[in-house]
Amino acid sequence: MRSHFVQAGILGVLIGLAGCGGGGYGGPAPSPTLGGTASVTVNIAGDKGSQSFNPNPASPGAALTVAWQNADGVTHRIVANDNSFDTGNIGGNGKSATVTVPAAGINYHCSIHPGMTGAINGTSGTPPPCTGLYCGNQ
Repeated sequence: MRSHFVQAGILGVLIGLAGCGGGGYGGPAPSPTLGGTASVTVNIAGDKGSQSFNPNPASPGAALTVAWQNADGVTHRIVANDNSFDTGNIGGNGKSATVTVPAAGINYHCSIHPGMTGAINGTSGTPPPCTGLYCGNQ
């Protein structure tokens, strides 16, 4: 009888771990183009709010490709607030991911650290904080 409880517990843990792999919000599959050429590179400097990304806001120009390069030692995952793109997990120590972004201004955040916020083709000033379903602060 006891072994059934242990097996059930292990199965529950495995199911729980399997559900954590994709960002946890049921959004689209990651859309990075690994190794692609970007028109602008945004450096990820850590969990510092709008100061987490440089430049911020970023302006990729007509090519509309942005690379996020992780200069931090922890994993980050950049997701558009409207869910139009998702870099997937970007490991630390120089790893990067490149995505094609919409032409209109768009705000984004790190889905692992929702306080990290940024903007692409923004007008000026600090990007608004991440709010809503994809930010974990409903």
